[in-house]
Amino acid sequence: MFFKKEETKKNNFLTKVCALLIHAAKIDENYTYKEEEIIKRTLNELGIENENVSKTIEEAKKIEESSNQILDFTREVKNLPEQDKIKIVEALWSIIYSNKDADIYETNLMRRLAGLLYIDNKTMGDIKEKIKQNLK
Repeated sequence: MFFKKEETKKNNFLTKVCALLIHAAKIDENYTYKEEEIIKRTLNELGIENENVSKTIEEAKKIEESSNQILDFTREVKNLPEQDKIKIVEALWSIIYSNKDADIYETNLMRRLAGLLYIDNKTMGDIKEKIKQNLK
């Protein structure tokens, strides 16, 4: 029973992470196939099996649509080990730059997330530049 509870807790957490990724993808009002592929890849890297990815995305879309603040999505992420937070931030920047440019809403979101996730400006800037270089 204990393991089932832990698995449910992990899935709820990853669904909230997915909702954050979807929020970033939708903030420019242009949610694309390319962005969804980045989300799927990130979910796989975070431990969701391929057969559960679509279900997680559908649940996360409902959560994202019904929430009015990103605090719901970041509350647990901020307590992750640094390497996992970096992976999520890399995915967020990849989503934002998947259309080659970041608008003011997207950059504002990332500034807010840096503070909420306790990521310093230099690290955030380094991740952003790494993602931009990978797209060239």
